[in-house]
Amino acid sequence: KKLAKLGNPADQRKALLRALTTEIIRHGRIKTTAVRAKAVRKHVDHMVNLGKRGDLHARRQALAWIYDKDLVHSLFEAAPERYGERNGGYTRVLRTMPRQGDNAKMAVIELV
Repeated sequence: KKLAKLGNPADQRKALLRALTTEIIRHGRIKTTAVRAKAVRKHVDHMVNLGKRGDLHARRQALAWIYDKDLVHSLFEAAPERYGERNGGYTRVLRTMPRQGDNAKMAVIELV
């Protein structure tokens, strides 16, 4: 499956996706470009799945991706009861108005 390169080298792309994942989990919803929102969906869903699993290996995998240790702790506390009966699809991407400066397609990505 082809991945969106997001106009960045691999290391910067990974850092961007990690930062976006961290902020979505922290705030619940963020506004970004549509392409970035679609690219980060996969990583946010994976982190929620790790939170639902809840074992030590899953916690360490989440700590390796999310920048904030306390945020991982709160995710692992909240995810099982919030998403326990849900099988995937933890995020929603809503398209919004294009950006003023360069007319880029914008979107809001939020946790369901």
